[in-house]
Amino acid sequence: MLLDVREMSEWLSGHAPCALHLPLSRLRAGSPLPAAAHGKPILVICRSGHRSQQAAELLTARGVEARDITGGMIAWAREGLPVADESSGSIA
Repeated sequence: MLLDVREMSEWLSGHAPCALHLPLSRLRAGSPLPAAAHGKPILVICRSGHRSQQAAELLTARGVEARDITGGMIAWAREGLPVADESSGSIA
């Protein structure tokens, strides 16, 4: 399961089509994982990898199997992986 922990404006500018969204700020505040992620290993992504590392550590401390994606969405897009753009509804 892929979890994007960027803020809403970043999510709307482009994200992995298969990702769930929960900003790190909400995760830190105690928000639970989306229901679809319960009981599953989590790959965490942000813009560059810094916040996803923090989120993975936080989730691991909560007993969730979590790892961050090194390089974040910058590396994701650079590798040519699909990116959904909410503002236009397109996938590049």
